[in-house]
Amino acid sequence: QVQLVESGGGLVQAGGSLRLSCTASGRTFSSVQMAWFRQAPGKEREFVAVIWWRTSTTGYADSVKGRFTISRDNAKNTMYLQMNTLKPEDTAVYYCALNPGTGNWEVWGQGTLVTVSS
Repeated sequence: QVQLVESGGGLVQAGGSLRLSCTASGRTFSSVQMAWFRQAPGKEREFVAVIWWRTSTTGYADSVKGRFTISRDNAKNTMYLQMNTLKPEDTAVYYCALNPGTGNWEVWGQGTLVTVSS
């Protein structure tokens, strides 16, 4: 059973930066995707960024492209989201998720809150 634990959220002023981490423990998979999603108050959860663990190929939502960078550290089983030039509309609970090769986001973290003040 894989578990995901996020960290790194907090309060930051607009224009600032934060780095989120997501560490996987338990059973590991060689062919996986991992991703970040977010859910703002009163809104549905939305995709932010994805990384293919084996190749490090990445993808981003248009709203964060050029500002956010997703990466991973194999040795630490950890995924990161570097968030720069943050905007108040980036305020949300950020979740990491894992697709173990089934095509579905089957494992989710508990979420970490990011608040961007104007």
